[in-house]
Amino acid sequence: MARRPAPPPSASVPAAPARTRASGARTVDVREWASGIRLSGFAVIMLSLVVLGTWVLVPTIGTYLGQKQKIAALEHSVQVTEDQIADLERQRDRWDDPAYITTQARERLYYVKPGEVPFLIDFDLDPADLPPEQQEVSDQLKERPADWMPQLLRGLTSAGLAKTAVEAPNQ
Repeated sequence: MARRPAPPPSASVPAAPARTRASGARTVDVREWASGIRLSGFAVIMLSLVVLGTWVLVPTIGTYLGQKQKIAALEHSVQVTEDQIADLERQRDRWDDPAYITTQARERLYYVKPGEVPFLIDFDLDPADLPPEQQEVSDQLKERPADWMPQLLRGLTSAGLAKTAVEAPNQ
């Protein structure tokens, strides 16, 4: 793709005035630049083959990459399933041990051996988990400049996230 040199300006053809900006830089006319490009037949054929090859290969590459992602996801799923199977087999092996069965029966179902006295602790909460003592209720009304909706939401979320239930006072 060789460019032909521009013919020297002749006296009969007036030279086009150079376009200048206020800063004095010359602007480029796109039509003038595009008219200087010459393509041979071979270049056009090669360019069309590159475009055709790209058009054919892009969907194939996309399919290939999609399949690679699916394969990786399925391999991960297989690994997770194998880990679950190994865990279940370990649990099954533990249940074959009579000592483990005895321990589970004592802990979960509160079974005892003959002659043993079971002790169940009703109030086994950690003192840190106990709610603080409630303050006395005031006889005076105090008006607070607050919106009721955030207070309602805060109360609901704190009640839902509480670790322990508060005992109702005996009446």
